[in-house]
Amino acid sequence: MKLIRPILLLLALAGPLFAGAGERDSVFDLLDLSQPGLERVADLHREGDDHAAAAALLEYYRTRRGVVCPDVRLDAVTVTPDERRWADEALEHRFFVHAGYQPSFFYGEDIDWEYWPVRDNELRWQLHRMKWWAPMGKVYRLTGDERYAAEWCAEYLDWMRKNPLTEYRDEEARGWNTAPNVYFAWRPLEVSDRLEFQIHQFLYFLPSEHFTPEFLLRFLENYHRHAEHITRHFSAAGNHLLFQAQRLVFAGVFFPELRDAARWRATGVEILNREIGKQVYDDGVQYELDPHYHLESINIFFKALRMMDANGYRDEFPAEYLRTVERMIEAHLNYSFPDYTVPMFSDAKLHDRTTTLPCYREWTEVFPDNAAIRRLATEGREGAAPDYRSRAFRTSGFYVLRNGWEEDATVMVLKAGPQAFWHCQPDNGTFELWHAGRNFFPDSGSFVYAGDKEVTAQRNWFRRTAVHNTLTLDDRNLDSTASHCLLWRTEGRDETVVVENPSYAGLTHRRAVFFVDRRFYVIVDEAWGDAEGDVALHYHLTECEPLERPDDCFVATRFEDGNNLALRVFGAERMERTEGWVSRSYRHREARPSYAFRTHKRAGEAVRTVTVLLPARDAGKSRIEAVLRGGFSSRGAAVRVKIDGRKYDLKYELN
Repeated sequence: MKLIRPILLLLALAGPLFAGAGERDSVFDLLDLSQPGLERVADLHREGDDHAAAAALLEYYRTRRGVVCPDVRLDAVTVTPDERRWADEALEHRFFVHAGYQPSFFYGEDIDWEYWPVRDNELRWQLHRMKWWAPMGKVYRLTGDERYAAEWCAEYLDWMRKNPLTEYRDEEARGWNTAPNVYFAWRPLEVSDRLEFQIHQFLYFLPSEHFTPEFLLRFLENYHRHAEHITRHFSAAGNHLLFQAQRLVFAGVFFPELRDAARWRATGVEILNREIGKQVYDDGVQYELDPHYHLESINIFFKALRMMDANGYRDEFPAEYLRTVERMIEAHLNYSFPDYTVPMFSDAKLHDRTTTLPCYREWTEVFPDNAAIRRLATEGREGAAPDYRSRAFRTSGFYVLRNGWEEDATVMVLKAGPQAFWHCQPDNGTFELWHAGRNFFPDSGSFVYAGDKEVTAQRNWFRRTAVHNTLTLDDRNLDSTASHCLLWRTEGRDETVVVENPSYAGLTHRRAVFFVDRRFYVIVDEAWGDAEGDVALHYHLTECEPLERPDDCFVATRFEDGNNLALRVFGAERMERTEGWVSRSYRHREARPSYAFRTHKRAGEAVRTVTVLLPARDAGKSRIEAVLRGGFSSRGAAVRVKIDGRKYDLKYELN
């Protein structure tokens, strides 16, 4: 099947290439022809020979020096096996759109840019990010095979012709199942993605014989339209706005020949300088409270800084901007586990070493004196771990209780923060617990984002409060996610954090976590108020076949490597096995053991439970006892725990 269309035919179908003499809608009118290096282009355009001017402009770009994109190393192009597959599939119009939908779908010999094989909005939106185009460029650069360049040019022009920017009104982009195509193809997030990665494609394909002067003009016309669209349709807030601003900076820096480039750059810089103060809390955490989007936000601010720095504009970001980016990185490394993974709270996916190690290597180039960043960038060969272990991020509500920074460490990350945004789930009080290389309580994840009724129902299952390691009333989602910290204490033998959330109308939940001997965890949960109903503690283990003793509210893992954990709950009326899933990547899930420890709460009464989480080699044989000492008091709590005969008296008192 021969799919590559003649480029000249597509150029003709896309519309007139040149304006007549004296007209003001020529592509050349988008350029500042007074820029150094464009003298020949200016002369030819002034003489009315725009065909020759276009050829001179292409030669200018092919020989241009002094403008760089740090993310593209033409002297060190590499292609992964997946990227090679995506590039090859694209020659047959089987497009890699989303990692959650593989193998790639066929979009037709005559490409159907509105094809929606599964009613998942992400699949429709991300088609218009053309994730296969940059891999095609990489393969072209490595092989010199003109098929990739010819097909890219053809697809580019085909997309322009079939996806015109018609009237776009932000308030009408709501009902995605019935929205016109323009709201998918020209959603500002996708437009900004193309602004960034068409720079990569431009650099990869620029030497090709198929990258003609006529194609260059179409490219610049389309690129300018993208940047201007962004300036009129910025998102109101959140990571979308950050992406749009960062990528507008890229456009303004990389194409200074365009008349509006300086305005784009200034607009993007102004937004980033403003939003870094609004979207990043004083403790360094991005306000969506999602580790995935926190990492994305770090890299947005960082990439804009690096792009500006590489092209001589570093001074447009003040010193506080750099200090905030460094605080964001420090927050990330604090709630990371020793294997470079981070909790999958909210909509986060599992980011492993292959994702985060390259980030640390880039970050340390800008922050070379930060020993903790350097340690992770060099996998421990240089730098040093922080001189502390546990850390509270009180504003954002992340609390880290750890006994070390190495692989054999024990680490709990507790999430109990303020009201956040769409990506944040109703999960206040949840946690993940790592011990000696194993995450025993991975968050459920998100599985999928949004789409038709079926897809949205899948997302909603993974968002539920009951699928997190926290407390519910009648298994309902939290009414309120507005936790605050009552106590943070790390001195002495034991470490303690106490948080409280007005979880439901008529029910307040307080959770106290003791890190005992910096070896195991004791959790005291208290729920009180006028509400009546079924109060449940939910715990969700990693994939395993555990030992269960329901009469004792006891569960223990049985991994053959001896790295195990015992869980026992005191104060609950009954234990039951519930449906459990963990999703570490989009549309992938694995079954795992999940439990609810239930107690009927009467109006005006308090439900009080104690949970012991004990790492142990033969966890099933652990002898665990615990009892709350004294009645309920809003001033504090005391508990006596006994582990294999050894007593521990734990308490906290509030002022």
